[in-house]
Amino acid sequence: MSNPAELLIGLVSISDRASKGVYKDEGLPALEEWLRQAISDPPWRAVTRLIPDERPVIEATLRELVDDEGCHLVLTTGGTGPALRDVTPEATLAFGDKEMPGFGEQMRQVSLKFVPTAILSRQVAVIRFRRSNLEPKTGTLIINLPGQPKAIKETLEGLKDEAGKPLVHGIFAAVPYCIDLIGGPYIETNDAVCKAFRPKSAVRQK
Repeated sequence: MSNPAELLIGLVSISDRASKGVYKDEGLPALEEWLRQAISDPPWRAVTRLIPDERPVIEATLRELVDDEGCHLVLTTGGTGPALRDVTPEATLAFGDKEMPGFGEQMRQVSLKFVPTAILSRQVAVIRFRRSNLEPKTGTLIINLPGQPKAIKETLEGLKDEAGKPLVHGIFAAVPYCIDLIGGPYIETNDAVCKAFRPKSAVRQK
């Protein structure tokens, strides 16, 4: 259960082999490391899950993180390619109330700067409004991320020039304001990593 003063983030790594212990999962550590650098306020806590590429399991995990744990943000990694076993987008869309296509579009734009196979990625994002008594009017933003740690960082953070000026914005720049709009806590970021964007009317004065 979430603390009102705390940002709760669900992190889900979706991999048949990693969930069976065939190799070490790299997605969850990469996500936690990047978030520690990027989020300056409020205090946040991660709820992590390592699960196989099984649609019922993915949907059940999302439901647990949203309705039972009360996560404000859920980030998944893995299972977004064209292979038969890649079903993360289907599970996410089935669980969501509102699709947020701009997140997937921007992730592919960032990745295309590096590899032409980015067009094979099927990442999606949705908003799910809670069905439990836990902050029932609050929504959760759920975003599918790529499976590789390097691509995770690139899509979240974007591309910068040598002076640190953004060339292509990463998707996390839009996450704090989206969380505002669906009733979540006010997130501030480390500008050197990823500067959150809000309209002037939505920026809180310190």
